[in-house]
Amino acid sequence: MRLLLVGNYGVKNLGDELLREYFLKTFREVEWIVLSAHHTQYTIHSTDYCSVPRLPFGLRSLLKTPWWRTIGALRRCDGMVFGGGTLFTDIESLKAPLLWWWHALWARFLRKKIILAFQGIGPFRTRVGEWCSRWVVARAELVILRDAESFSRIASWQKQHCVLSFDPVLSLFAVEKRDATGSIFVVIPRASTTQEFHDATMKMWEQRTGAWDGARIVSLEPDNADEHRACASLARLLQTTVVPARSLEALKDALGDAAFVLTQRYHGAIAALGMGIALTAVAQHAGDKLDALQGVDRSEALTRIEVGEQALRAVFLL
Repeated sequence: MRLLLVGNYGVKNLGDELLREYFLKTFREVEWIVLSAHHTQYTIHSTDYCSVPRLPFGLRSLLKTPWWRTIGALRRCDGMVFGGGTLFTDIESLKAPLLWWWHALWARFLRKKIILAFQGIGPFRTRVGEWCSRWVVARAELVILRDAESFSRIASWQKQHCVLSFDPVLSLFAVEKRDATGSIFVVIPRASTTQEFHDATMKMWEQRTGAWDGARIVSLEPDNADEHRACASLARLLQTTVVPARSLEALKDALGDAAFVLTQRYHGAIAALGMGIALTAVAQHAGDKLDALQGVDRSEALTRIEVGEQALRAVFLL
């Protein structure tokens, strides 16, 4: 089976790249073609996977990207899989649900199956964003949701073939014996980090002074200028350094001696949960995807991932 894997890949955000890595590693029975903002060749476990650019969504992308390769790839594929993340929400930008609806529209036009795998959906601030998301969900053969909030949010949409699962990146991390000699306070901000997160960082650090051996700032999007500034600001306050995490192994190493993780990055929280590290996640707003991680049991989450994987493999066979 050949499938087009669609997501926010290629933007140098480690969380999205971990999702891509998960699909390529876990479903090796599939011949994947990866849709990427910066298309290149991916290699996972000595196996090469080709990539194609996003479909044009403006004059510049129409003129500067070889989008015809994407149409050709989709023609040769059996379907389109939206792989992980919160693609269908307009909280940060209305462009997101419009962009992914546009890709689903082409899949529908070419009569290819549409699958939403381990997705977060919503919240919405515009009718257009919700309409685009409803349109895609209604035409998907299977919708696997990564959190209960998304599952409840689309309950009224009367969609059959919905499965409640969890973010599959968790399965890439194992509770391992970590460095017992260190006791580090790890802070994982984001480019648009809030004052609330700054305040929570300083409050926790001041309350636990002497309990930890030091602090570390970890950046999951180190090539983003705004995140670079946010990390540098926190590093000055804590008198520490910033560690860039551009790969799964780099993130594991950065958390190897962590006693506690404070994060405003969703996949920073997932990594800490996966490695069995105490954590606090600070949401950016009410209904934020980080809210879905409150009180999550790791073993239950892994069971939900397995349920999602079984459902996904079953629809591959149809």
